[in-house]
Amino acid sequence: MDSVELWALFSSSFLASTLLPGGSEVALAYLSQTGGAAPELLWATATLGNTLGGLTSWGLGWWLSLRRPQRTWENPRQEKALQQIRRYGGPALLFSWVPLVGDPLCLAAGWTGIRFFPALFYIGLGKGLRYALLLYMLPIAV
Repeated sequence: MDSVELWALFSSSFLASTLLPGGSEVALAYLSQTGGAAPELLWATATLGNTLGGLTSWGLGWWLSLRRPQRTWENPRQEKALQQIRRYGGPALLFSWVPLVGDPLCLAAGWTGIRFFPALFYIGLGKGLRYALLLYMLPIAV
């Protein structure tokens, strides 16, 4: 496996974890099946990219909190997400990998003031566990 494929996996994982649509599972499955890299390397690459993407959303939320300091939203769904973050704090970010929920969750965490290191820990843990489970469930390439 060459470094281009790992960069593609990293990029796919990063973009899938921002507010942009996308999925990195297909890239991870493909590279896992080609057998060109150790599963640990694939796991680390995908987890790093996805975690940094989540932290990008967190950073955007933090930046928005400086521009919009009010602590409520007009949209009831957005307000509900904020209430969940306020209620559970950093551990809610364990679910940052969930499609359609995870990206706004990271954004809300930054906006509500969840600190950087707890956000990094919980986002990374949740995303790392997800990729480990995906790799575990994939059949091993021959």
